[in-house]
Amino acid sequence: MAIVRYEVVEHDGGWAYKVGDVLSETFRSHEAALKAASDAAARQTLAGNTDGIIYQDGEGRWHEELADGRDRPSTEVVDEP
Repeated sequence: MAIVRYEVVEHDGGWAYKVGDVLSETFRSHEAALKAASDAAARQTLAGNTDGIIYQDGEGRWHEELADGRDRPSTEVVDEP
């Protein structure tokens, strides 16, 4: 099972959280960024609807799949000084 990591970091004169190389908006306080990261991590684990999806891969091929809305990743929030 995949684990999605939300990491609280200093950013652009404030605080943000990042997932991989992607940063959130900037928050004025560490507390606000931590709350936003925790909220986003919790939402990521919520089940959705099973539905058909169509997507194009990096080589330009199209794929059709059934995405199971119950297949959600585990999440963690990392807040290290």
